Amino acid sequence: MTRIATYLQWALKAFAFFTFFAFALNNQADASVHFFFGYVWTAPMVLIVLAAFGCGLLFGILGMVPRWWSQRRAAATARRAAASPPGDANVPGSARPHGL
Repeated sequence: MTRIATYLQWALKAFAFFTFFAFALNNQADASVHFFFGYVWTAPMVLIVLAAFGCGLLFGILGMVPRWWSQRRAAATARRAAASPPGDANVPGSARPHGL
């Protein structure tokens, strides 16, 4: 069963690759992107689509970074709390009798 699933995954990857390759071949005509202040960028359409995808990927990653940092901090705090013994003397309010 896993061998069939592996073949299906490779077939899906090959289908996606050839679909994108055909898209690139069919969109080699020049296209223009008009920016502000009269600036115009003329390039093959496939490069414009690739640039738009790359910019969207970059903005998505940059939007995800603050939440990722806060989750890493929370996970590190939880690991430290789990690693410390429950009756630690450094925890305020935990009175341990002397000699134990």
